[in-house]
Amino acid sequence: MQTASTNIGERMGHSQELSDSKRGPVIGGHLCNKSIRDISWLLNIPRSTVSGIITKWKQLGTTAIQPPSGRPRHMTGRGQRMLKCTVRRSRQLSAESIAKDLQTWCGLQMSPTTVRRELHGMGFHGRAAASKPHITKCNAKRRMPWCKARRHWTL
Repeated sequence: MQTASTNIGERMGHSQELSDSKRGPVIGGHLCNKSIRDISWLLNIPRSTVSGIITKWKQLGTTAIQPPSGRPRHMTGRGQRMLKCTVRRSRQLSAESIAKDLQTWCGLQMSPTTVRRELHGMGFHGRAAASKPHITKCNAKRRMPWCKARRHWTL
């Protein structure tokens, strides 16, 4: 009999996809009218996983791992790191020039729209710099007493 601490320790965290050799006994237990709880306890698999395998088997008639849905991403993790490095090095570059740089450096051919979309996803947005007023030394000396007097007004 397993102790609760080892059972919980094995189940915590993210796990990988269950192999076909473990999926077969789940379906076999289901066909033998075993409950999900019993199958889970016998095979030491979480009940939610057992339930998901049985549901998939009822819907699709197979327990094989299906390919992921949706179109694969064009930019890989390495490409994203290169893009981020390029933008941090020079923030003034346009999306067209970044796309050309990525094509010459790592062979990724993508449109400027894709570059913009990836940059927005990373948190980079085109912003105009805030204008800072130029304060001369003479003006700074005149402002200082005004600022000190203003500080006492708000108290």
